[in-house]
Amino acid sequence: MKAPTISDVRDAAKRIDNHVTRTPLRLSHHLSEIAGREVRLKMETMQDTGAFKLRGATNALLNLPEDLRVRGVVTMSSGNHGRGLAFASKKLGIPCTVYMSELVPSVKVEAIRALGADVVIAGPSQETAEVAVLEHVECDGVTYVHAFDQPDIIAGQGTLGLEILEDMPDTASVLIPLSGGGLFAGVAMAMKSLNPNIHTVGITMENGPAMIDSLKAGHPVPVNEVKSLADALGGTIGLQNELSFDMTKRYIDETALVSEDEIAGAMRTLFLKDQVVAEGGGAVGVAALLSGRLDLPDGPVAIIISGCNVEMTKFMEIVSAPPKA
Repeated sequence: MKAPTISDVRDAAKRIDNHVTRTPLRLSHHLSEIAGREVRLKMETMQDTGAFKLRGATNALLNLPEDLRVRGVVTMSSGNHGRGLAFASKKLGIPCTVYMSELVPSVKVEAIRALGADVVIAGPSQETAEVAVLEHVECDGVTYVHAFDQPDIIAGQGTLGLEILEDMPDTASVLIPLSGGGLFAGVAMAMKSLNPNIHTVGITMENGPAMIDSLKAGHPVPVNEVKSLADALGGTIGLQNELSFDMTKRYIDETALVSEDEIAGAMRTLFLKDQVVAEGGGAVGVAALLSGRLDLPDGPVAIIISGCNVEMTKFMEIVSAPPKA
């Protein structure tokens, strides 16, 4: 596979224009005061599916030839990609099957089923789910739409980066949730293609940081999947990763790990100070900023709030709990 370019991102932006929401880049007065600089939140929580994944999924399906659309598509997902693919598939009349692990919250599983997709719970990890997907593809001849390691997916996610620069041309730093690397690769490539000086930060949770462990090792490595508030960032990057690892390695300037307590604190801050409902994976950029551990250059900061698909009873427990000392 060939890595996507800024031209592919621009083409994707035109292709998906009437299918996804152009989300606002909203000023956070509270975070700006804490950081001593302008901080804006890229509100992917406002997508129809509550997460950025709709961009890449829609771009991939719109690029799919008609004869392959009829056969259908299949994927594995920790939740948001599956929901995005199911939503876009329903809109375009394409059969869709989503394989998921037992770690995926039920709220995400049921949301995908509600869109008419077939859902298969395949074992305790994303790795076991992917094995099942590959068997499905081999037996039935359907198209595998990968959650992150595919050119159309990466280019679709990159459209988010174009929007950030359109709305805040003087962006100095961008804080990006980091999991399989599709979001990071697309956004960082797009933004650095237009301004190489932009400082890119990839953030994930301490519990199973697959991409950061792989970057440290210099190659994709397995991950021990455990429960986390940032469930959307869980799972392996794939030992046969073809694109997102190399692109992330090329475009990343800084990485950050955040604890479960820091993620909960960020979710609480976003809700109480900015009236934003964010899932754990969507709040890791704010968690990293609040930690004080980032080494950012001077200038405005954009933080991608990547999703809001969280079980609300759990969310209310988190935001109503007193901050830990």
